[in-house]
Amino acid sequence: MTIDELRRYAVARSLFPPTSLAKALEALGFVQADPIRAPARAQDLTLRHRVTNYRAGDLERRYSSLHVHEDFFINYGFVTERVFRLMHPRRRQAPWSAAGGRHVKRLLEFIRSRGPVHPRQVDDHFSLGTVTNYWGGSSNATTHLLDAMHYRGLLRVVRRQGPLDARERRIRLDALVDVVVNVYAPLPAASLTQAVRRLRFAVPQWSNEVTAALQRARRRLAHARVDGVDWYWPAGEQVGDAEPGDTVRLLAPFDPVVWDRRRFELLWNWAYRFEAYTPVRKRQWGYYALPMLWRDRVIGWANASVAGRVLTIEVGYVAGQPPRDRRFRQALADERAGLRAFLAID
Repeated sequence: MTIDELRRYAVARSLFPPTSLAKALEALGFVQADPIRAPARAQDLTLRHRVTNYRAGDLERRYSSLHVHEDFFINYGFVTERVFRLMHPRRRQAPWSAAGGRHVKRLLEFIRSRGPVHPRQVDDHFSLGTVTNYWGGSSNATTHLLDAMHYRGLLRVVRRQGPLDARERRIRLDALVDVVVNVYAPLPAASLTQAVRRLRFAVPQWSNEVTAALQRARRRLAHARVDGVDWYWPAGEQVGDAEPGDTVRLLAPFDPVVWDRRRFELLWNWAYRFEAYTPVRKRQWGYYALPMLWRDRVIGWANASVAGRVLTIEVGYVAGQPPRDRRFRQALADERAGLRAFLAID
């Protein structure tokens, strides 16, 4: 097996032929979300390559009719009903502070009495002030508390059940590991470890069992050593030498093809970084650079922006210049047109 075969396999299995939104979500199991729009949210940029005629905002518009949930998996995003049920109910959380417990009780009473409410309505009623968020900035305290309650399952109780026995916990954890591998395979060993250990955020009640689940995964998954690195992918899948098409795709920074920066560098031999939170003077690629996939090679990046109804795309290349291939020029023009359609820009 060669790194070229692994690279083509990684691209072909993740960027499957476009299908319906429901089927694409089910095939992935998890889609990472991000609120930045440059030129659209990460979840929309990810889905547009996998859903037929997808338009920016379709996931949000159809959310209530889809069997998906906003939740924390190994990152925040959208999980299918199957994955959601594997993670919940969550237990073993740090106790609320005395003041926090009182706020939670009052918020629950308010929401039960009103039914579905927007966080702004809750904040207008309680006005709890601000708190310091994960990135060191300031966030609305009411929204922060609602997020914590959502994470613990307090705002979406569908049933009550007793503690799971050891066998059921193993089954669920192994299934969640398989979701991780399905989204991001093939994974180098270090990335598999990193990604699986992030399941402690998805199922904190079983965090002390994640290491054992990782060990089982290493024995269960298909694997091979390539250029001194151990790689893992779903058992039963063959790493075929798929022939890439003459297609250009601008990928979201959190697209499954891009997300694992370690894997990215191993497959494409250059280090891409997400620079939205990097000071402007230190940026190399741009605020929200979209890696550019040509066939099975990530050959550069693009920064896309919309002003009025005009889409501007600034492109850079790892080699300093584009491929000398008219098929590339046509494919890039097609991707520009596809991005305009996705953004509903004439």
